[in-house]
Amino acid sequence: MQRFQQYIDGVFDDGSARFDSLDPATGAVWASMPEAREADVDRAVKAAEQALWNGAWPAMTATARGKLLYRLADLVQANAPRLAELETRDTGKIIRETSAQIAYVADYYRYYAGLADKIEGSTLSIDKADMDVWTRREPVGVVAAIVPWNSQLFLAAVKIGPALAAGCTLVVKASEDGPAPLLEFARLVHEAGFPKGVLNVITGFGPSCGSALTRHPGVAHIAFTGGPATASQVVRNSAENLASTSLELGGKSPFIVFADADLESAANAQVAGIFAATGQSCVAGSRLIVEHSVKDAFLALLKQKAEAIRIGTPLDMATEVGPLCTARQRAHIETVVAASVEAGAKVVTGGSAVEGDGFYYPPTILDCDGVQSPSFEQELFGPVLSVVSFTSEDQAVALANDTRYGLASGVFTQNLTRAHRMVKRIRAGIVWINTYRAVSPIAPFGGYGQSGHGREGGMAAALDFTRTKTVWLRTSDEPFPDPFVMR
Repeated sequence: MQRFQQYIDGVFDDGSARFDSLDPATGAVWASMPEAREADVDRAVKAAEQALWNGAWPAMTATARGKLLYRLADLVQANAPRLAELETRDTGKIIRETSAQIAYVADYYRYYAGLADKIEGSTLSIDKADMDVWTRREPVGVVAAIVPWNSQLFLAAVKIGPALAAGCTLVVKASEDGPAPLLEFARLVHEAGFPKGVLNVITGFGPSCGSALTRHPGVAHIAFTGGPATASQVVRNSAENLASTSLELGGKSPFIVFADADLESAANAQVAGIFAATGQSCVAGSRLIVEHSVKDAFLALLKQKAEAIRIGTPLDMATEVGPLCTARQRAHIETVVAASVEAGAKVVTGGSAVEGDGFYYPPTILDCDGVQSPSFEQELFGPVLSVVSFTSEDQAVALANDTRYGLASGVFTQNLTRAHRMVKRIRAGIVWINTYRAVSPIAPFGGYGQSGHGREGGMAAALDFTRTKTVWLRTSDEPFPDPFVMR
């Protein structure tokens, strides 16, 4: 059984306690993990505070910080096979996806390495004589970065990269479900040569670790990815330290197909949007909204593609859909699917758990036309697609926006003017036109409503980790006038 350690103040240790991690493909224990508790959290935050204000890190130029990030990117790329294997083993995400994604994660660190010395202030044309006024962008402080188990290295990179580029220090909390890849990533941080305390990596459970971290008085900013219920608790905790927050909270993304779309292309994108990563993606296109005149043909095409998907062990490169990360997630999906069928949804394909070991659930399509289906409203975080039809553009928009979420959306049409109208009318942070699940370190990523606030990716993310300082310089050699002498 493999044994992992946490990383605090440049030192690896076993944490206050230990817990077992399960292999989602078998349900068996495969590794022992460090469990951080309040004392560990306190050590980590204090180490980050010390590194923020003293020693090598605050004395380092922005260009030097960028060079360290370049070094980290190279190490991530060189160690991608090992990191991918660990993420697959600990979360069940298939190896063909983790391998490709982690190789691309290196590009996120390279992007922010190049951005480190481009975070600039500005000179103000002030309305007062004999004054020069300018602004500086300075690090916001210690950042608590909290990531879920799905795409853990990617979701960490979009926080760690811009925070380090801005000059912040961090305590990263890996999910207690599948923390192995981030704990291993800490070894690359150590090898890259970051000063001790700049980046600390821990894992643990909500009450004893997550709560202690988000309410710690030394934390200045909380970057959180997870669900709205946990985010509400995070925000309540932040009232104790007045930390700023950036929240990425998932979604129930609409995937809209008009009759004039290239149906083969749209079907491939829909399969990628809902069945890739076994549906365990915050941008999963889980609500198919298809024009009524092509609904039957499109569903037949999707059914054929879904039933051809190869379900198997996640470490096999031929596998296309692996297990869910946890048994409780599969149980939740089974409950919601059963409730949806009882409400009148029709199972097009799938709909029941795969027998045998592991937490497997097959690609599932539910026809929810004309019924109030729980599967159409709730984020399931699994390979379940809910389908309704529309007859007008206005109806398609209304269905797309009928959700408390607003992270991503997809529109498939050959009509350029319609595409532009849909971009303006859909309430979501991302609109993909004739494509889906495309991401880049250059492009901001984030949502509306219950999908959170703040942006990850691009310059916008780096600025989230800064504060603005305004500097006033009086240029006159004349003495400052006596404020109590009337002139």
